[in-house]
Amino acid sequence: MDVNSNTVVVTGFGPFRQHLLNSSWEAAKELSTLGLGDDVDLHIKELPVAYQKAKELVCKTWAALQPQLMIHIGLVSTSKAVIILEQCGKNKGYKEIDVCGFHPEDGCCFSEGPERIESSINMKTVCKNIQEEEFDVIFSRDAGRFVCDYTYYTSLYCGHGRAAFIHVPPLSKWVTRERLGRVLQAVILEMLKQCREANV
Repeated sequence: MDVNSNTVVVTGFGPFRQHLLNSSWEAAKELSTLGLGDDVDLHIKELPVAYQKAKELVCKTWAALQPQLMIHIGLVSTSKAVIILEQCGKNKGYKEIDVCGFHPEDGCCFSEGPERIESSINMKTVCKNIQEEEFDVIFSRDAGRFVCDYTYYTSLYCGHGRAAFIHVPPLSKWVTRERLGRVLQAVILEMLKQCREANV
């Protein structure tokens, strides 16, 4: 794959449970409006909250676009204005039912895959470098064993570690689509800076 590609893919998830308006997809759409600079070919995609469909779309996107980085945005139910940067994806333990009433039979993403795959992005460094006043930007090593973590592992597997996952809070009067878009833009630009420095 061409690691010097200027293509970046950002995904958000569609509706699930009580979240008929998923903040992850709303934030991705806002990011599409804001952009990541003239030198970045940004692609935005909506993923269903369904293991197999999300996996298929992610694998196809990696094969078709061969992006420099693929960033997935997911919703975490919290009352706090917190952005969570996930460091790794897990291969097993997927027992929760998705929107299609399905979960992987063996609870596994890739039977031949390692137990865990780390992102090539150092999330702790990104957290340290982000000067953000409206949201807390924190680091995590557990993306939750639902479609979010499953999608992240899939992307890390297909992209050889060149993927990132960001959890965002639900939309509220204070957590708006516009605010989420701005903080995500800053976080992703910091990730891309790290990618470029690693390739120098």
